[in-house]
Amino acid sequence: MAGELIYAFRIMRLPLLDAGGKPIGRLEDLVLVPGAGSRAPRVVGFVATSQRRQIFVNTARIGSLDSEGARLRSWDVDLNPFKPRPGEIILGKHVIDKRVGDETVSDIGLRSVTDGKSTWWEPAKVRLARRSSLRRRPSYRLVDIADVPTLFGVAAGGEMAAEAARLRDMHPSDVAGVVRALPLTQRKQLAAAMDDERLADLLEELPEAEQLRIIEGLDTERLVGVLEEMEYDDLADLMAEMPGEQRTQLLEAMDDEDADVMRRLLSYTEGTAGALLTPEIVIAGPATTVAEALADIRDPEWLSSIAAQVFVVQPPFKPPTGQYLGMVHFQRLLREPPAMELGRILVNEPTITPDTPEREVAERLASYNLLAIGVCDEAGRLLGAITVDDVLDRTLPTGWRQRRRVAATPTTPATPVATGGGGQ
Repeated sequence: MAGELIYAFRIMRLPLLDAGGKPIGRLEDLVLVPGAGSRAPRVVGFVATSQRRQIFVNTARIGSLDSEGARLRSWDVDLNPFKPRPGEIILGKHVIDKRVGDETVSDIGLRSVTDGKSTWWEPAKVRLARRSSLRRRPSYRLVDIADVPTLFGVAAGGEMAAEAARLRDMHPSDVAGVVRALPLTQRKQLAAAMDDERLADLLEELPEAEQLRIIEGLDTERLVGVLEEMEYDDLADLMAEMPGEQRTQLLEAMDDEDADVMRRLLSYTEGTAGALLTPEIVIAGPATTVAEALADIRDPEWLSSIAAQVFVVQPPFKPPTGQYLGMVHFQRLLREPPAMELGRILVNEPTITPDTPEREVAERLASYNLLAIGVCDEAGRLLGAITVDDVLDRTLPTGWRQRRRVAATPTTPATPVATGGGGQ
């Protein structure tokens, strides 16, 4: 089902509003990805200016788009600088003012389309301008995008770069399903076109044997950049499967601190808690306030299972820490006054040692209804924690990821665009 047209130039002038309707910036441009097969290109986000910087606003973050502005669904704003990715089409840069025969593109008419489950914007009309020496003003005509088939063609980087752009906002698990349906050669091409963070997310969703095949051929510098974006526990599993010479070479090329962490994780025996733990957890001291702890776990980079609790220790605050004191669950933080110190509200949940068998780890998590359990050495120093999702990954039958994706269609689904307004 399609809606009325809204023109790109009108969108580019709209204010960016927070969830309460207050202006926090302005939309400057639109980001599209080419359509796959017979599908039309579609809008995946907006370039906006906020706090004197250009940022990317995913279309799924927009709650409504109308003459008042683009209103965010929530109060969170990603202020990381906008960086165009290979395969993406920046409307103002790549399409507007582009020559089509003896005419130029002056505007694009976009239409909201819904399939009952999601809504997105896609180009429907192209406004073309023709200038003549006999006229002071250009003449205009409106055509269907089907009449200018090359206008939204594959951008710089080739088809695999375009496919990587189309996969940009899919869940990594779903991306893995798409990738598994491709021949190995195309998998490698797609991996090469992805940015480091996205490729790292993909690798974490694949078995180690498939990870090794995909990264085969990447140069050391690129590979180190990708590996440094992976979660430590997933990275340890991958590096454990690498040939010794390759593993040594990568450890030497890594940042010293990361390399030290990896050597420690690789020293643990397979099938034990040590082989499952991650040192990337929320750690605080007993004098840390509730307000400070909430500010820390609010960081969107934390996994939900990690952000569900704060581990309280004596300094130092990086694993291996000082003496482990206890933890404070997220819900308890919400019930206490902001100035309350964590040392006064912590609970003594059970911990385990690195040599605890995997099955016992699962039993502890289930027995105490925990999302994560701390791992301490014999001296009581916190080494990290194990989250319930990692335990499930190990305890589910071998090949569960592959079976889960058998029913998945190996094509790129539409990127959802949540909109509350119609045409203008």
